[in-house]
Amino acid sequence: MNSPFELGSVLIKGGRVVDPANGLDATADLLVLDGVIQAVGRLEAPAGCAVLSADGLVVAPGLVDMHVHLREPGYEYKEDIASGSRAAVAGGVTSMAAMPNTQPVTDDPSVVGYILERARAAGLARVFPVGAITKGLQGQFLTEMGLLLQAGCVAFSDDGRPVTDSGVMRRAMEYARMFGALIIQHAEEPSLTANGCMNEGLISSRLGLPGIPVESESVVVDRDLRLAALTASRYHVAHVSTGDAVQAVAQARNRQLAVSCEVTPHHFSLTDEAVLGYDTDAKMSPPLRNERDRLAVLEGLARGIITVIATDHAPHDEENKRLEFCHAANGVVGLETLLPVSLELVRDGVMTLADCLAAMSCNPARLLGIPHGTLGVGQAADIVLFDLEESWTVDARQLRSKSKNTCFHGRRVKGRVKRTLLAGKVVYDGV
Repeated sequence: MNSPFELGSVLIKGGRVVDPANGLDATADLLVLDGVIQAVGRLEAPAGCAVLSADGLVVAPGLVDMHVHLREPGYEYKEDIASGSRAAVAGGVTSMAAMPNTQPVTDDPSVVGYILERARAAGLARVFPVGAITKGLQGQFLTEMGLLLQAGCVAFSDDGRPVTDSGVMRRAMEYARMFGALIIQHAEEPSLTANGCMNEGLISSRLGLPGIPVESESVVVDRDLRLAALTASRYHVAHVSTGDAVQAVAQARNRQLAVSCEVTPHHFSLTDEAVLGYDTDAKMSPPLRNERDRLAVLEGLARGIITVIATDHAPHDEENKRLEFCHAANGVVGLETLLPVSLELVRDGVMTLADCLAAMSCNPARLLGIPHGTLGVGQAADIVLFDLEESWTVDARQLRSKSKNTCFHGRRVKGRVKRTLLAGKVVYDGV
């Protein structure tokens, strides 16, 4: 016979409960029965209910990462849904939006069904597929968005490739608007990116590497915001990296357009100086920018222009990453470092703890239209318990992801996940 704890029934006792969705930040207990949050406050455990001490810990909603690459199907040697889920829950992430650049591409309901089944089999984290905007990510013919939504998709993107044809993007926005669906754009103009492999500037000149100008991002964002105004559609900029793009989004939001954007921890915490030494773990798309752009991104977070922090978790094997810099694959893993690196924003006074957690929980959940990222009564008990003050050093060799391509190896961070619960069941125990 299963114990109450195995059934997802537990009283989480004495933690600092921070639930941005409901404006709560207080010492409290959390009662979970059969995987659902039943009460929050000063509580006593019902008969037969397990008690989990959270003394000295923050109790927060399971994190929601709206931008991950789980590589399955097709690239399981880099990552698969099970290994990505293990990495996720170790980082306190209980819900992930999986990008469609798999093989086959997530442009057909059968692929959506496969991803959902593999996530159910792993049983560690919730996976929400993002459908492709265009068939095969080729930028020409729209996918059947209605059927993909019925199959389980939560948004649409050709991430990894921008939709460059303005007519195609307009039609995509109009089609998505019929369903109230979100369009997510990877904003890089290929003709400006060309053969560039890092930010264009002083560092690229010093290293003799071809650069990518900030305009490669801003010209796509500028165009898309005009199309979003024309079509009255919902539009989201993935992994924003430049001050110009942040400013454009701010202006669009002032005009009451349904526009949003996200930033990655590596873009707000690192600059192109990380490329010195030709470190391919500092190679990503869009590239790390200069200090001016990093500060502009921080200001965007502080002002609430950027409302989401997402990892763009992009696992790559050694063979594809340990090449000459310009030939190495773009991307870094980030699920296990999302929380501690983001908590640096709190210590530096950029955001409050509640606002920082909102950017990784209720804000992305609302954009995706999923009922998670909250500790509200009646909601699924997806919960993370973490020590706000525990220091540790990121070690790539200890990551649970199949791939170890982190740009934070050796970084001293604060904030460590102790337990992660999915529907009230402990799926990660780091105590």
